[in-house]
Amino acid sequence: MLKQQLNLKLSQKLSPQQIQLMKLIQLPTQAFEQRIKQELEENPALEDGKTEEVRDEYEDDFASNEAEEDDYGNETIETEIDVDEYLSDDEIPSYRLQANNYSPDDDEKRVPYAAGTSFTQHLKTQLSTFRFNETEQEIAQFLVGSVDESGYLRRTLQDVVDDLAFTQNVYTDEETVEKVLKKVQELDPAGVGARSLQECLLIQLKRKEPTKPVELATEILDKSFDQFSKKHYKKLLSKHDISEDELREAIDVIEHLNPKPGGAYSGNTRMVEHVIPDFTIKIVDGELELSLNGRNAPTMHVSRDYSNMLKGYKESKEKTKAQKDAVMFIKQKLDAAKWFIEAIKQRQQTLMVTMSAIMNYQKEYFLTGDERNLRPMILKDIADEIEMDVSTVSRVANSKYVDTPYGTKLIKEFFSESMKNVQGEDVSTREIKKILEMSIDEENKRKPLTDEKLAKVLKDKGYPIARRTVAKYREQLDIPVARLRKEI
Repeated sequence: MLKQQLNLKLSQKLSPQQIQLMKLIQLPTQAFEQRIKQELEENPALEDGKTEEVRDEYEDDFASNEAEEDDYGNETIETEIDVDEYLSDDEIPSYRLQANNYSPDDDEKRVPYAAGTSFTQHLKTQLSTFRFNETEQEIAQFLVGSVDESGYLRRTLQDVVDDLAFTQNVYTDEETVEKVLKKVQELDPAGVGARSLQECLLIQLKRKEPTKPVELATEILDKSFDQFSKKHYKKLLSKHDISEDELREAIDVIEHLNPKPGGAYSGNTRMVEHVIPDFTIKIVDGELELSLNGRNAPTMHVSRDYSNMLKGYKESKEKTKAQKDAVMFIKQKLDAAKWFIEAIKQRQQTLMVTMSAIMNYQKEYFLTGDERNLRPMILKDIADEIEMDVSTVSRVANSKYVDTPYGTKLIKEFFSESMKNVQGEDVSTREIKKILEMSIDEENKRKPLTDEKLAKVLKDKGYPIARRTVAKYREQLDIPVARLRKEI
């Protein structure tokens, strides 16, 4: 049986302005500049205000317009172009379009990256120094194209033979491919074209002057690579019948080899991310001073041409449908321009408020640069301080950088969980990691401390944490286990 009923429901929805603001807040400086450029290209009613004085003519000219009727009793176009009335239902505070407290001198200028010859092209250029027949030339070109950015050939010779047959229509065998590969391995940088780390290091040693330490290093890598990689030094001393000094010299030779020959090539065109700080913190007369990168505070304004267009439509005597459609288009673009300008202003304010709260919360760290002075801080601490949502703080922290007297830091690095020391005080896990790192740096490398011994060291210093927690922090610091930290 069908029947009607009335339901009352209360729900929350984000307005288009709020969504736009959230998207702008999470953008770092470089991406924010690209977003502004995109908006300027898409919205002709929005202009960059660096070179032109802003005039709010369209507001002055049309704010006082009242609805009029034509000879047929219909409302004329003057009502439609009342921009203030059109935007009155939006909760947008008043603002001045040219307000800007940042000068061009505040801009942080960085060169993104330099272009150059690719690593693969560098290798192919060197192939011209060898004498190959037509088949060998195609094999060599294919092998060079298969070398990865680290300089390694990560494929078996059989796979190379199969791919040459299917993709290049070149039929050959493993023996021929290996013969050509030996030539490829003579290219610079030394070690390129190797199929394993062991082969890479041996190729480099063959190019060195055959001194006694080099010959011993070659023998160790050739016959005892597994023991060497696991740092079983006692087994190496016994197997090769050498002294500790001889082994130390051989290890020193190996440590000066390049395990990633491709990474050493200066012309490698891999994209390198260049960080542009969004904030700058300086110490002036013992006090912290925070500033926002001037590139985050552009001067934007509504196009004066659009104001003149509205004025022209107002003065026009004929009110055709095409003119009314044009006015509606102009109003939409003006609306979008105002929303975007206001979102930029709110973004600046949100970034400054959030970073100011973080700076004040970690004031002792920013004054000293000692990570042991970092206080435990989570997103909710800052959100409560600035009376904003946790998600807003997260958007600011995850993608923004701050230039401090101690280097450029990612803001989210200042956030950490808390643990209690023996005095019952809350300390940051970053502080514990720093002390753990210092303890490992100070250990006897001939007898490195195990995770269990490190836990005891930290406990003696007032940080009672379990061995498995030490192991977790050590891995997060990218520090190997005790056996791999051992030195002879």
